[in-house]
Amino acid sequence: MAAAVRVYISIGSNVDRERYVRAALDALSAWFGELIISPVYDSEAVGFDGSPFLNLVVGVDTSLSVAELSKRFKQLEADNGRRRDVPKFSARTLDLDILTYGSAVGRIDGVELPRGEILKNAFVLRPLADIAPEAEHPVCGKTYGQLWREYDTGQKLWPVGFSWQGRQISHAAG
Repeated sequence: MAAAVRVYISIGSNVDRERYVRAALDALSAWFGELIISPVYDSEAVGFDGSPFLNLVVGVDTSLSVAELSKRFKQLEADNGRRRDVPKFSARTLDLDILTYGSAVGRIDGVELPRGEILKNAFVLRPLADIAPEAEHPVCGKTYGQLWREYDTGQKLWPVGFSWQGRQISHAAG
């Protein structure tokens, strides 16, 4: 059995958002046990006109390969109504992306690691910095906390109150 590696996964939804984020957390918890869960953020759709998204990042330790993770995540998306026969930038029930797989760099099993969105989108970087502020981006070598402090694109995020399995994950700003 391969050694466990820390994997960070982004979760997003802009259709029946709370339902599908909870479904993703339920599945990830069933597969990996204890989850490291960021606060949940409300964010504008980036790249298309659409309803706002709920976004968060989850950390897990796993011995599954990138290919196995990718396959499970695509199936979980499909099981939760994600359609692949629509334009790329469309509303979605559930979107799960592998952000990092340990310190792996490059195209592995068809997945580009680390995911480029980490450095581009507030809705990925902020929650990643929340749960792994001292972890280093495997390419640029800066910590996620430092990257977030230096980040400035004008993308807006709002923390939202969110609970899962009786546990308060995040609180609304204010």
